[in-house]
Amino acid sequence: MHVPTDALVRPQNRGHSISDAAAPSEDRWRRELADAIRDPEELCRELGLDRSLAAAARPAAADFPLLVPRGFAARMRHGDPHDPLLVQVLPVAAERHDVAGFTADPVGEQGTLPAPGLVRKYAGRALVLLGGACAVHCRYCFRRAFPYVEHGATTAGVEAALAAVAGDDSIAEVILSGGDPLLVDDARLGAVVRRLEAIPHVRRLRIHTRLPVVLPSRVTPGLTALLAASRLTRVVVIHANHARELDDDVALAVRRLAGTPALVLNQAVLLAGVNDSIAAQTALAERLVDMGVVPYYLHLLDRVAGSAHFEVGETRAREIVEALREALPGYAVPRLARELPGEPAKVWLA
Repeated sequence: MHVPTDALVRPQNRGHSISDAAAPSEDRWRRELADAIRDPEELCRELGLDRSLAAAARPAAADFPLLVPRGFAARMRHGDPHDPLLVQVLPVAAERHDVAGFTADPVGEQGTLPAPGLVRKYAGRALVLLGGACAVHCRYCFRRAFPYVEHGATTAGVEAALAAVAGDDSIAEVILSGGDPLLVDDARLGAVVRRLEAIPHVRRLRIHTRLPVVLPSRVTPGLTALLAASRLTRVVVIHANHARELDDDVALAVRRLAGTPALVLNQAVLLAGVNDSIAAQTALAERLVDMGVVPYYLHLLDRVAGSAHFEVGETRAREIVEALREALPGYAVPRLARELPGEPAKVWLA
């Protein structure tokens, strides 16, 4: 389970340049994370929703706590219990239903750790778990039940993972993940990056993060300077599922990342009640492209226990992507994919 560390909120920066002078202060993201909403009743009160929703949320929140930055909550529609951003974070009773085929380890990660804190599934790449914390608790998260401490998402585990990377010259790309790797502060993150830079066979650094979307103030001058100074080729993969997640502050944060320079991609998950329509997927793709982000993958749901109510069938998923191919330029159409345990790569479906 993700263990929150500090916290959230989000101001507007409309019209600013992408210079460091306009960037958030180094500690603002921590204050915002500390102020994140953790109580279902408070979230419902802020959005003008019936208190019965909060009461229904409490049992599931006891299993996997609510956590949502206020800035992300501010993008939700007031009074709408079906708002696509709200649906992603509000606990519901359906999470506690046992559904066949939905497990705690849906992609078989726990059997792919050759060293503490290191996941090896695909050739040439290794994933380092920097920690177990996130800035938002997405209810469909495939690692919502992942035993982070047990599997080395600790300081000692990261050390073991880096040593394992150094000892395996088949690894050309290292993916920093978690939890969310950007919840690690710039000093510790910089130390990890420098260790990777000192390994001759490592050429690329990939960061998988939702923070530029839910907590854009995390993209600080210190972070962008750290990335800009690296000899490694940088790839940042953000995670947005709906166009309304991508406000002006997010666009500004993404432009700062791209300016380091880094290739910025987006991975989305196809979710019932959130983005399972042609209109929603078209709007998301167009907004991403307008921000300079490549719509990279559209994932079918990883079948983690507690998420069955989000599942969209493969037939419907293919219909949506075919419609996107007809309506959008090829570079704006994400690859429809699913991750299956034991496969040598993601399975492309369209």
